[in-house]
Amino acid sequence: MSACAGGAGRTGMAFRQALQLAACGLAGGSAAVLFSAVAVGKPRAGGDAEPRVFEPPVWAGAARPGPGVWDPNWDRREPLSLVNLRKRNLGSGDDDVPPRMDHYKAKATRHIFLIRHSQYHVDASLEKDRTLTPLGREQAELTGLRLASLGLKFNRIVHSSMTRAVETTDIIRKHLPGVCTVSTDLLREGAPIEPDPPVSHWKPEAVYYEDGARIEAAFRNYIHRADTKQQEDSYEVFVCHANVIRYIVCRALQFPPEGWLRLSLNNGSITHLVVRPDGRVALRALGDTGFMPPDKISRS
Repeated sequence: MSACAGGAGRTGMAFRQALQLAACGLAGGSAAVLFSAVAVGKPRAGGDAEPRVFEPPVWAGAARPGPGVWDPNWDRREPLSLVNLRKRNLGSGDDDVPPRMDHYKAKATRHIFLIRHSQYHVDASLEKDRTLTPLGREQAELTGLRLASLGLKFNRIVHSSMTRAVETTDIIRKHLPGVCTVSTDLLREGAPIEPDPPVSHWKPEAVYYEDGARIEAAFRNYIHRADTKQQEDSYEVFVCHANVIRYIVCRALQFPPEGWLRLSLNNGSITHLVVRPDGRVALRALGDTGFMPPDKISRS
């Protein structure tokens, strides 16, 4: 493609890793979201353990507003935030702040299409062998046709580096000629944050604090208002995985991210997020597969 667990010991390791991420800039901003992925308090036992109360560390500050309160600077791209950052760097006065705020205002809307990969062989032991099934290839064709039928000028396709996402992208991109594709490990499947309510039978291979930091980094890297230099609305496709998409939707809408597992997505489905220049976010479609015949729909 072209490029355009439980216990004090694990908890201590989780906090140390989160601190390292904070130093690297991945855990900046909504630090409470990242730390809510860390096991705090008593471990759950059979689903009947006491509810946990999350207390962010003092250095995290007021990372998130209270329930029902929209944080307009959720992506740290509010003009005033950008102006202040530049002011500290340049040492300029306050008189030029208003005109500079206009300079740092986003002008375009971003349309983000999150595509779940198609059906694949789930029983393969190696990730490279978890290829699409014949039905999965049909689903990818239908998804590609649906995106092409929208008549939009797509700017790019970003996809997970996992085999099932790569193969889904290869089929979709045939219907979107000329659109550059980019592969990333950030969008690989994983366990973003411990779900609430818990699911005792669902045990991810990776520890939450490992996958959670990466998926949160994917959210911060790809989901935000348009760059100030962007003049026209953009249309971007992200081909990845159910857990990643569900977490991104919760974070983008500022819903409790622990609720991600309450959502369900079909294979090859389309989720459409809109990020306005003022930072407001709207969900236009969640897991849409209405363009597929009923016998082509699956959720594996």
